[in-house]
Amino acid sequence: MYQLIDGKATATQIKAEIAEEVKQIVAAGGKQPHLAAVLVGHDGGSETYVKNKVLACEACGFKSTLIRYEDNITEEELLDCVDKLNKDEDVDGFIVQLPLPKHIDEQKIIEAIDYRKDVDGFHPINVGRMAIGLPCFISATPLGIITLLKRYDIETSGKKCVILGRSNIVGKPMAQLMMQKQYGDATVTVCHSRSKTLKEECREADIIIAAIGQPDFVTADMVKPGAVIIDVGTTRVPDASRKSGFRLNGDVKFDEVAPLCSFITPVPGGVGPMTICSLMKNTLAAGKREYYK
Repeated sequence: MYQLIDGKATATQIKAEIAEEVKQIVAAGGKQPHLAAVLVGHDGGSETYVKNKVLACEACGFKSTLIRYEDNITEEELLDCVDKLNKDEDVDGFIVQLPLPKHIDEQKIIEAIDYRKDVDGFHPINVGRMAIGLPCFISATPLGIITLLKRYDIETSGKKCVILGRSNIVGKPMAQLMMQKQYGDATVTVCHSRSKTLKEECREADIIIAAIGQPDFVTADMVKPGAVIIDVGTTRVPDASRKSGFRLNGDVKFDEVAPLCSFITPVPGGVGPMTICSLMKNTLAAGKREYYK
């Protein structure tokens, strides 16, 4: 019988721990951590994410600021906004919600963010420090997954871990972390849509982290009995029975894969809540100047 990894409950618990620490910081005369978020345009997914981030800030006792722009904002104007946030001494950390409109160079915006305030962990300095195991802001989804594995006492050292997907936001950083002694200490294989032996690799894996962005991609014939499955996928699939008209679907065909597993994350309620919770952990670290003085 498999155990469900409850990201929602874990995130709630961690946010309560953060709130307690913030209360102590403020009581001792310290500064309340402050997270700002920049939202461009009206992408449905981004709207939901940002709303959840603001709610999480409230739960953690943080100050939060939401800055909104229409999607016709120029790159110059957005860079100007980033510059202001870099210089604002009250703001400890901030994020620019991705994706951005086509006419804006995302990489340019990411690189303009002061890496000491880059709580999304996307700046090349944070990415580079993470790769060699130095203290830094680790991007939220990989950090959330590492946290879940730790909190559920899932053995990763020496295990074979297959990561499906090679994005800069999940696949690559996840591989780096699972490889490193202080985090996963595992043997890591990264597969993607072009991998010829993808199914064979998965069948040998003790841990599969699916971040390939294709609903129901991982099927029962790809999973060995007793494997740990972490499903990062969140694709909106039309569903007439839902009020919203859609449901969130993971990369794993849950009903047929779950009976084979020792542990598995659901979608929704698995990795998603942990992503936002990790952003809160990074904001607290930014407020405490934990990594960068």
